[in-house]
Amino acid sequence: MAGLEMQRKTHEVGVFLELRRRLHTGLLIVRKDGAGSPADVVVTGGDSALCIRTLKGDLSLGLPSGVTLEPGSCIPTSAGKSCGEELHYRLRINVAESSDEEASDSVMETLRAKETYCFHCQGCMTRLLEDRVFKRVLPLPNGNWNALVDDWCCHSDPFAKEKLQPRPEDCLLGDTFLLLARDDSCDQTLTEEVSRVSTDDGQDSKKPCRRLVLISCKSCAAELGEAVAPGTLKLYFTQVLVEPAVGDRKTEASIKRSVFVERTIAARLAELSNSLSTFHFTVQTPDEKPFLLLWLLNSDSIIASIPETCDGTLHSPSPRAARALKLLYVACSNPGIMQREVVTSWEVNVIGHPVLLPQKVCEELQQVIDDSNSTLPASMRHMRSYELDPEDVLFRAQTEQASTYSRTSGSMEGHQNLRMAGKQRGVGPVDHLWA
Repeated sequence: MAGLEMQRKTHEVGVFLELRRRLHTGLLIVRKDGAGSPADVVVTGGDSALCIRTLKGDLSLGLPSGVTLEPGSCIPTSAGKSCGEELHYRLRINVAESSDEEASDSVMETLRAKETYCFHCQGCMTRLLEDRVFKRVLPLPNGNWNALVDDWCCHSDPFAKEKLQPRPEDCLLGDTFLLLARDDSCDQTLTEEVSRVSTDDGQDSKKPCRRLVLISCKSCAAELGEAVAPGTLKLYFTQVLVEPAVGDRKTEASIKRSVFVERTIAARLAELSNSLSTFHFTVQTPDEKPFLLLWLLNSDSIIASIPETCDGTLHSPSPRAARALKLLYVACSNPGIMQREVVTSWEVNVIGHPVLLPQKVCEELQQVIDDSNSTLPASMRHMRSYELDPEDVLFRAQTEQASTYSRTSGSMEGHQNLRMAGKQRGVGPVDHLWA
């Protein structure tokens, strides 16, 4: 994709740690030039901390509350083809029952009927909609419900000419957006622009174009969503902040855009995976063209990646391990033959649950994933094939392509086949997507 064809920066990772809450296991990777031999690395546990001693010094990694190292469980393991550059260790952890997952603050979990809310632009924090009270907050059918209508009905599609629209005091929640009625105050904070979207990938100029009315913030011109019908707004979760209207409370300062996108999408993927019992997702642009294929591997990872400085010492002001989603991913714009075959297979077999996002957000998400991938050890940035071991539920991978994790996530790029027993290219954290 043109906007992302830039030189990817990679980092020399001094120490990488991945812990699994549910499996009570962990993987520690240390660069060999900082340790020498496996015996030169000493790992001990502390109070919600992991202490790692190498030839280049001591490192203390903060762990989430209730997570501790099982004494004496850290043992060297094979590093495969990366044995010349990395030392790998397996370890076991104890997870206290009280160490619950953090509460979700996503829009889906925030909105309640008969409560008062304010909507803000995530980019400039301008208040877009004030004191909105909804009598009903209802979920929309999941993203591909139209494709299943023929299986439900014995006659023609009864919804073909009808669209689900909110009433004046309704809020309808989709997978990645919300629908609500437009009021007079919107003229002061929102702008509209008509965009024409081709309905065909080919060059046939006779094919019809679909009109898309884009909604933007009047203050910063950031795209917020669409006007799907006269009087109806479609706002994406990644573009707005929704907060309860409590007195004269001031809105908190906006967090870094990439962090907001990462956390928001990671939290939503985890919610969708749990509610729909699916782990395949197709990130699509508003014209329903596939942009990224995501395969969620697990959501219980705890990740820390500590880079080396130019003088070879470990660098991190206050290193802490954080929860992450672990994904495999494929960019649909990748010209590789293997990747194109995977994209075609997903489209033909309707494998991925659709996740609609604005074009710019799709590009931001891929950049977040690519950046996360670059912070992984070299042995984890790419994956050629894997298989699931039913005894220890560990992935054995022959590394060839890249992996990526995300702060609430992990991801993988480049697949030959995204079926469970198939070969795969690219593994990693979404970057691990961080929640």
